[in-house]
Amino acid sequence: MAQKPSIPKGTRDFNPEQVTKRNYIFNTIRGAFETFGFQPIETPSFENSNTLMGKYGEEGDRLIFKILNSGDYLSKADNEAYDTKNSNKLTPSISEKALRYDLTVPFARYVVQHQNEIEFPFKRYQIQPVWRADRPQKGRFREFYQCDADVVGSKSLWQEVEFIQLYDKVFSALKLEGVTIKINNRKILSGIAEVIGASDKLIDFTVALDKLDKIGEDKVKEEMRGKGISEAGIAKLQPLFTLSGSFESQIDGLKGILSASEAGQKGIGELAFINAAIKELELSTATLQLDVTLARGLNYYTGAIFEVAAPEDVKMGSIGGGGRYDDLTGIFGMKDVSGVGISFGLDRIYLVLEELGLFPETVNKKVEVLFINFGDKEALYSLKAINALRLQGINSELYPDAAKMKKQMNYANKRAVPFVVLVGEEEVTSNIYTLKNMTSGEQQKVSLETLIKLVK
Repeated sequence: MAQKPSIPKGTRDFNPEQVTKRNYIFNTIRGAFETFGFQPIETPSFENSNTLMGKYGEEGDRLIFKILNSGDYLSKADNEAYDTKNSNKLTPSISEKALRYDLTVPFARYVVQHQNEIEFPFKRYQIQPVWRADRPQKGRFREFYQCDADVVGSKSLWQEVEFIQLYDKVFSALKLEGVTIKINNRKILSGIAEVIGASDKLIDFTVALDKLDKIGEDKVKEEMRGKGISEAGIAKLQPLFTLSGSFESQIDGLKGILSASEAGQKGIGELAFINAAIKELELSTATLQLDVTLARGLNYYTGAIFEVAAPEDVKMGSIGGGGRYDDLTGIFGMKDVSGVGISFGLDRIYLVLEELGLFPETVNKKVEVLFINFGDKEALYSLKAINALRLQGINSELYPDAAKMKKQMNYANKRAVPFVVLVGEEEVTSNIYTLKNMTSGEQQKVSLETLIKLVK
C-alpha cells in the first residue's frame, strides 16, 4: 500500500479560502506601501551562503537552511571535517548556497550590486517567502512570507516617523485595533552597557534584558551574572527594571540613568524627536510605546528598533518589527549608506484577524452564478451568457460535464453559489434563462439583461 504523502513540519498547504484571505492582507499592505511611495523589487529565493552567513549572529546562522551542491557534493568535501564529523567545517565544502533567512540582508546585497542603477534615497518594498530551520509552534513556521519596506540613503528621523504611520495605516485598514508599536534605540542599549561597565558584553547584556517580561527580574540578573557582568553594574541597572509610565516619563528616567553616556543621550534625543512628531501627527489605531528592554536584531540595527505587538487579548508573538541599520551595506563593501526598514508578519497577522473575526465577508468572493450543463448545445448557449456576465464583473461558471441534475445542484450547494441558471431546449429556443435563487428557492424565466440586473 502506498504511503500517504505529507509535507515537512513547519510548512502548510493553503486552501482557496485561506489564499483569498492571505491575498486580502497582501493587497492591503501593498496598497499602503505604494501610497507611501515605496517601489517593488524581488530577489532570488536562495543566495550564496557567504551573503547570508555571519549576518544574523550565531543563533541565526544555525537557523539558515543550507542547500547541498549539485551533483556528487561529497567529492569536494573537506576530508578532515568529514572524518571527524565536524559539521561546521564540513558544511562550506558541500554547500555554497542557502535559502534566504529574511529579506533585509538580500536587500542590502541588492543595493550594493545595483548601486549605479538606483536613485537614492531608495524606497523599496518586497513581499516574498523566507525560510528558517526553527522549531515549529503556534505562529512560528519554517516557511513564511515577509512583507518588508525599507529606505536607504537617508539618515533623517522622519523616515522612522513615517514607518510608524505606515504601520498605523495598515492596521487601521485591517480594522485591527489595540496594536502596540514598541520602540527602542540601539544607542540607549549601548549607553546602558557603557554605564554599567559592560560595553564589551553588549550582546550578552541585551539578550538577557530582552527576556525581562518572560522570565522576570531575578532570572535576568542571574543570567547577567553568568555572562560576567559585575554586581556593581547590575545594581546600576535597578532603575531600569522599574522604568514604566508614559513615553515622556520613561524618557525623563533614562536621562538620569544615562547622564554619563554620550551615545545614550543621543539615543534619548532621537526617541524624543520621534515621539513628539507622532503626538503631533496622531495615530488612528496603534499606540506608540517606549520599551527599553527591546533588543532585537542587534547584529545590524544601529538606531531605532521596532517591534509590533498584537492586541493583548490575543496570545501571539510580534506581528512586525524592524529598525535602522546604518552599517548594513558596509558588510558588502558599500560604506556610509544609512537604512531603516520594517517588516509585517503576514502569517501571524492572518492568525490574529482569524481569531478576532476581522476578515470581511466580502473577502471570499465566490462564484455567483453556476450554469447547469444539459448538453453541448445548451452549454454553448450558456457560455455566451457567461461571457456577458463576466464582462460585468460577475463571477460565473459552467459545470463542465452534462452530469445528473442532482450532482450539479449538490456542487452548487457545497460551494455556496447563490444563483443557479438552468438552460434547456426551451430556454435556447426562446432566448431566455431560468434563474434560481438558491437561498429562497425562487425560480423565474428571464432575459439576459434581466438576469444580469438580478444577480448584480
